[in-house]
Amino acid sequence: MSGAGPDRDAALTGQSLLGLDAAAAAFEAAMRRGRLHHAWLITGPEGLGKAALAHRIARRLLGARPDPDGGVLSSRADDPATRLVLAHAHPDFIALDRYDSDGKLRRGIPVDDARRLPAFFSKAPALAPWRVAIIDAVDDLNANAANAVLKTLEEPPPRGVLLLVSHSPGRLLPTIRSRCRRLAVRPWGDADLVRLLQAQLGLAAGEAAALASMAGGSPGRALQLAGSDAGEADRAAGALLAALPGGDEAQLLKLAEGFRGAEGSERFGLLLERISDRISGVLRGTDPPPPATRRHWADVWSRLKALPDEVEGLNLDRADAFWTVMADLRSAARMFPLTDRPADATAGTDR
Repeated sequence: MSGAGPDRDAALTGQSLLGLDAAAAAFEAAMRRGRLHHAWLITGPEGLGKAALAHRIARRLLGARPDPDGGVLSSRADDPATRLVLAHAHPDFIALDRYDSDGKLRRGIPVDDARRLPAFFSKAPALAPWRVAIIDAVDDLNANAANAVLKTLEEPPPRGVLLLVSHSPGRLLPTIRSRCRRLAVRPWGDADLVRLLQAQLGLAAGEAAALASMAGGSPGRALQLAGSDAGEADRAAGALLAALPGGDEAQLLKLAEGFRGAEGSERFGLLLERISDRISGVLRGTDPPPPATRRHWADVWSRLKALPDEVEGLNLDRADAFWTVMADLRSAARMFPLTDRPADATAGTDR
């Protein structure tokens, strides 16, 4: 699929470009020196604007004129190259993502999409100095697709640049990471997130601070959480972890029933996110548990992070999956107690 998804740069204002400038400036400096690497890995937590940065880079490489008022690597909106890229009609540009031809989100980026890259890069640029491909996100490649991308990285095109967006670079094939130059996008500080939430949504300071503490430095995630029942989910997660290995069965049954139906998917994903973030808070805290406990709970954390996508992708019953999560958490808590007060794992989330 080439460019079926939205260009996320359209959603970013000048204020929400905070954190991108250092990465953008590093790439711009490489452009000026004429020392462009053939593959760039743009890393950082989800929701920082990494895809927006990739699209900005692409437009400039494809010849769009700079916009002096738009920040680092910005391009003029009326430039023909900008318009062609936004319309996904530039002959020297391709974007691989999880969107199909109808704009629906797929489980991942299939191998057939990745296999288009060698043919794309085998051609000389038609209109621009470069041919540019974006993969958003490289984390979404299945195993066969990742190997197909690796073949492109192993045989760098002479006038081609591959931009790989990654939320979890540690999970990528080491051979992919080693062939890329990294551009790290910084997470925002909580104070900056609070200002963003107050400026855009008019939230009270306490509510904005609570959401900022849950967002992991991501402005996109902070805004998303503001439109959800994040506070309720976080309180439920804290109570659930504090009660391990036991728990109020009636309350748990009520939670499980709430995962049914169309709205249940968001509740399920949000609760598991808050549980996993609280576990992470304990493991990374100032008084971490012993190594054996950390390793065991890190495995639990990993399963929790992957479960929402697995449930939706395989159309599993969310309530059944929740009881499986509870059994996993209770078993872990009996063998390796995490903390006396798991509800305190994420400071400030219960304000």
